[in-house]
Amino acid sequence: MNILGVIPARYGSTRLPGKPLADICGKPLIQHVYEKAQCSSFLGAVIVATDDERIIEAVQAFNGNAVLTSKEHPNGTCRVAEVAENMNVDYVINIQGDEPLLDPRMIDEVALALTENEDIVSATLCAPLCDEADLSNPNVVKVVRDCRGFALYFSRSPIPYFRVKTPLPVYEHIGIYGYRKDFLMKYVKLEATPLSTAESLEQLKILEHGYSMKVVETAVSHRGPSVDTLEDLNAVRRILG
Repeated sequence: MNILGVIPARYGSTRLPGKPLADICGKPLIQHVYEKAQCSSFLGAVIVATDDERIIEAVQAFNGNAVLTSKEHPNGTCRVAEVAENMNVDYVINIQGDEPLLDPRMIDEVALALTENEDIVSATLCAPLCDEADLSNPNVVKVVRDCRGFALYFSRSPIPYFRVKTPLPVYEHIGIYGYRKDFLMKYVKLEATPLSTAESLEQLKILEHGYSMKVVETAVSHRGPSVDTLEDLNAVRRILG
């Protein structure tokens, strides 16, 4: 069972340009993510997939593995697929490059979900959403699942709508994605879909094309935050400092 971990890292972030190279306590952000990923019990290799030579140089400086990919990719998944295409692996895990507080046990949870059944072609994680303010925050993606733990829908809006009072929790989607390699190669070639475009959530393309995604509730405490803004970056610096 060969599992590859790929960290997509684009230099030109809209809200925080050069984000992968942002210094956090003496290390670039991408190094924090890479070192956490290497602590996974399941990954045979970890590779940074980037569009910029500066990120290649930074990764090589800490003896990490990095591959220069096309600048034309519309999203991180396509960048991951370019790296995985010619590698002899069975499974690929897309590890978000803006998660310096990543717990490697989350990678292991995705790997276990992905490999427990040959019929599972993709997998990800969720956690109960505890902060009420996040319910209406479009940057916090929510997910609802069926009785078997497969995704029914992802949305930036609060879902489900509670017409009837119930103790049912709302789940936040945690963006670590695992794929069977053969499905990943198929997935990136699928046409964009109306809901994935409307919500700007590429994982909806999987559901709209009739495929499934297993969503596992993580047993790991979610430390957050991911780094999308300067405020996030400073918050992570305070946590790690």
